[in-house]
Amino acid sequence: MSPLATVLRRVVGLGAAVLLSSFAVFLVPFVSPGDPVRALLRARMDIGEADEATVQAYAEQFGLHDPMLVQFGRWLGRFFTGDMGLSHISGTPVADQVLPAIGVTLSLAGGTLLVAILVSIVLGVVSATRAGQWPDRLITSMTHAFIAIPEYALAPLLVLLFAVRFSLLPSAGYDSPASLVLPVFILALRPISFFTVAVRSGVRQALDSEHVLAARARGLGRTQALMRHVVPHGLLPLWTMVGVWFAGLLGGSVIVEVIFAIPGMGRLIFDAIINGDIPVAQGGVVVVVTCAVLVTGIIDLVHKLSDPNVRIGVRHG
Repeated sequence: MSPLATVLRRVVGLGAAVLLSSFAVFLVPFVSPGDPVRALLRARMDIGEADEATVQAYAEQFGLHDPMLVQFGRWLGRFFTGDMGLSHISGTPVADQVLPAIGVTLSLAGGTLLVAILVSIVLGVVSATRAGQWPDRLITSMTHAFIAIPEYALAPLLVLLFAVRFSLLPSAGYDSPASLVLPVFILALRPISFFTVAVRSGVRQALDSEHVLAARARGLGRTQALMRHVVPHGLLPLWTMVGVWFAGLLGGSVIVEVIFAIPGMGRLIFDAIINGDIPVAQGGVVVVVTCAVLVTGIIDLVHKLSDPNVRIGVRHG
């Protein structure tokens, strides 16, 4: 398959994923308790319970009696031009809450993945090159422990130790780089575990590959072979996991954001659901899904285009 066909196929898949997820989110008010029209009136007009005539006039004015697909198309068009509606609680534009929150969560997820990638590369390479020895066994035990420790249990313990007992780090908030140290550390433990296993497996396979053995036979030193051939090829399994974990962190950091009072997307959606603020929950979920789909799609596309089979097809095409 040519690179252009690969790109087009991936773009169509990404668009379909965003459309389907957006439609599912759009349906939430229709399956939720209460009248969505009256909720919209309360948010937009700052009034209590409107009479039936006002409700019908508002529904007619904004096309709320139109077929559902027509309403969805109109809602989606407004959404992706920046009009995400108004909060049912505060009456303020949803975009004013969602856009700052997604910026916070993106920085948190990016920092978490950066730490996880750097640490896992070191641990994975050491574990693979010392297979069966005590460093390998120690790293394997550590990664198993990282997976088993729940975030909701570890976070309070670290706060008590580093924030309360020794006053080394802030206990909550998002006002300095230091306030991200504990959240990033806690969120990075699980990806470090899985990334380390992937790097170890990839490096072990690369060590036994024919081109590495041939390079060593030609006199290339162990360290040079490791840096030139083993590590670059051994990291390929890692990149396939980064996109998935990034998407998971965008929506899965809610526990850490709530514990550390971080004004991110997970906390925003959590609070919106608790308070029944459907437009904010809708806006948050669609933005998270869109970011997740785009990032995972781009990473997957780059990985596919870097496949030797694709490059060979281009040269022969």
